[in-house]
Amino acid sequence: MVIPTHALSDGHPLPAIGFGTYPLRGEDGTAAITSAIELGYRLLDTAVNYENEREVGEAIRRSGVPREELVVCSKIPGRHHGYDDAVRSTHASLERLGLDHLDLHLIHWPNPGRGLYAEAWRALVDLREQGLVRSIGVSNFTGDHLARIVEETGVTPVVNQVELHPYFPQEEMRAVHAGLGVLTESWSPLGKRQAPFTEPPVAAAARAHGVQPGQVILRWQVQLGAVPIPKSATPERQRENLDVFGFRLTDEEMAAITALGRPDGRLFGGDPETHEEM
Repeated sequence: MVIPTHALSDGHPLPAIGFGTYPLRGEDGTAAITSAIELGYRLLDTAVNYENEREVGEAIRRSGVPREELVVCSKIPGRHHGYDDAVRSTHASLERLGLDHLDLHLIHWPNPGRGLYAEAWRALVDLREQGLVRSIGVSNFTGDHLARIVEETGVTPVVNQVELHPYFPQEEMRAVHAGLGVLTESWSPLGKRQAPFTEPPVAAAARAHGVQPGQVILRWQVQLGAVPIPKSATPERQRENLDVFGFRLTDEEMAAITALGRPDGRLFGGDPETHEEM
């Protein structure tokens, strides 16, 4: 299956859908990640706090897929936001993964109460210059957080990975991203336990296109211009989640799914202005 790509603002390609690896750990986790690679996923999303970078690295080696075909993303945790800590954290991620560079590296959460995310961003800028990281971005940043790091360094993230699903469509942040040339990535793109599979607009679109509700939601993500990162440990579901490029939702279907958005649509109240994740 050929996966379309986006061109990031730094010129590097990013697959239009990725594979989320949280919370896949141990031998079962390695097997699930290996399966995803073999089925065609080329963007692999991990993080220090997922505690599975070793499993991701082992899955890459087992798959036999050439390294240059894969886009491997990890994330710097809040406890490593100091400049030197961020540099050490990145080296440690590379060691656990068994890789000589990361294709995409993100700051996991801004943790504004600590006020050190700009230091972590400076470290990423320098790590990119050194060739240890190819592309650099952030996760869970607001417009104000983005504005600060751009103002202080002159470097704009290529990606901001945010919570985005039909109950929380992030229209305001997507507009901010569009203005800055930042690509939107979506974590929990299906909505996890609150997945709106039975909502009338989703169910109707699934019937109309002869696909599953989850495929409708992922296709909605793709047509928004976002990069969804679904996770599944089951090969059948992994294949299904990847198979969203053979149909297209109508404008009316897109609008109806977006209209499912709620003011309180976050999955766990993870407001980046107040949430602290170390």
